Amino acid sequence: MADMIVPGPATRDILAIFERARSRLFERLEDLTDAEYHWEPVSDCIGVRPGDDGLFRVATLFPESSPEAPDPVTTIAWRIWHIGNLCLRGYVIYLFDDVPDYGDRDVWPGTAKEGIQALAEDWEHFISRIAALGDKRLLAPIGMGPGGWADETYLKLALHALVEVAHHGGEIGLLRDLYLREGV
Repeated sequence: MADMIVPGPATRDILAIFERARSRLFERLEDLTDAEYHWEPVSDCIGVRPGDDGLFRVATLFPESSPEAPDPVTTIAWRIWHIGNLCLRGYVIYLFDDVPDYGDRDVWPGTAKEGIQALAEDWEHFISRIAALGDKRLLAPIGMGPGGWADETYLKLALHALVEVAHHGGEIGLLRDLYLREGV
């Protein structure tokens, strides 16, 4: 991305913020072990688990909240999947024209190293599309997509992606901190 020519200040600024978020998140993921990746701090934790076919899949796409119970707790693997596959990859699939073939989107890597690599690839696919838009298109309505996204701008989509990264990235950091202190 360093040799990329960015056409305008809005694109430049959003890419700079994404790079800062990427750097912080991936620093927190350094040396992540498979045990941490799948660690379930509570008994009803939602994660990424192997199926009968040996492929790892996310157990629950959208954990349900309710007023009678606390929000579900998810594993680091689930949060990495959520940022990479559900958010960034999903935005590319539904809100951009040139979509790569991703295959079965419910399948996710079963190891920390492969999960982080998949997240990095999903991140790059999303960022490259945001960078290619330029300021004029970044600030115009998307014109397609599920829900009300057709009338929203790509800038709003990028900012929404940053909210997801900050939210789930912070929780990944907390889960790592708790895992490292487990049993202390």
